Amino acid sequence: MRIAPSVPTRRAGRPRRARALTGLAVVAVSALALTGCVAGENSASGGTGAGGDAGGGSSADTLSIDFATYNPLSLVIKEKGWLEEELTDEGVEVEWVQSAGSNKANEALRAEAIDIGSTAGSAALLARANGSPIKTISLYSQPEWSALVVPADSEITEVSQLEGKNVAATKGTDPYFFLIQALEEAGVDPADVTVQNLQHADGRSALENGSVDAWSGLDPIMAGAEQAGATLFYRNVDFNTYGFLNATESFLEESPELAQTVVDVYEQARTWALENPEETAQILADVAGLDLEVATTVIEERSNLDVDPVPGQAQLDVLEKVGPIFVETGDVRDQAAVDQALSELLEPSFAEKAVQ
Repeated sequence: MRIAPSVPTRRAGRPRRARALTGLAVVAVSALALTGCVAGENSASGGTGAGGDAGGGSSADTLSIDFATYNPLSLVIKEKGWLEEELTDEGVEVEWVQSAGSNKANEALRAEAIDIGSTAGSAALLARANGSPIKTISLYSQPEWSALVVPADSEITEVSQLEGKNVAATKGTDPYFFLIQALEEAGVDPADVTVQNLQHADGRSALENGSVDAWSGLDPIMAGAEQAGATLFYRNVDFNTYGFLNATESFLEESPELAQTVVDVYEQARTWALENPEETAQILADVAGLDLEVATTVIEERSNLDVDPVPGQAQLDVLEKVGPIFVETGDVRDQAAVDQALSELLEPSFAEKAVQ
């Protein structure tokens, strides 16, 4: 596949914040035994994890966490101020950083510019396979957030017609891997398609101004384009991976109790959002600048928030299908790196504790 050159806007990394570890935290760190993924010493999914050590604890002066329009629960938590309520007495300030896409969240996690960030499952696996020391500590959704989109007047109605065409997609995100899977299913050599590597919102703009023939879109931006007349000509929920909530290993080592608080609050937000879909849609509309009708479509039709938050075999089954694509496209050096990442990525203990 030809990737058109682009200059992505990278969030500048900042020095790692000083964290004050208590004596109990040292015990927790020893119990965790979480080390860098390059060393290959991480425990596999299902082992004893940070969230399982109820006696451990650590404090930080700041929790840096992302919010994203593709993660409705993050928007609810930010709007309601629940993390601030939980952490004020602990003397912890909450710093919210917006992620424009999974790739941006992964950049910030790798630079330790955020402690916890939300991505698609495919993007989390890609980052881990390329050496980013992150762990998936919870699931926030099982969405149908990707599809292939064309303008209203396009003659393209089938994936096979993308051969020789220009398609916008954000490399390193679920829409990009959705596109790859769709092409392979249709028998189109990815090398015969030129991908314009654009951030999601820029992909919509390129579609609407005629710079590309199609766009592999992401909600809620995609739902807005659909309302404006664009056509979702190919949908396949099986090609969408789950919404993963990821944390840096250093953060889990130093602040396991703080990580547990975040996962607990996510479950509070899940319960509230399921009971209040109209208000959840309004929050999304306000943050994303969408019409309420569009936001309602995203929340009620294409965002399944009612999922088990514990990452496990169901997610591995999906990622095992996506992993070989990373190697085929040259995004990961070999299958061994993918397999190692699959064995190290998931840390279910926090979500298990949250739902007890």
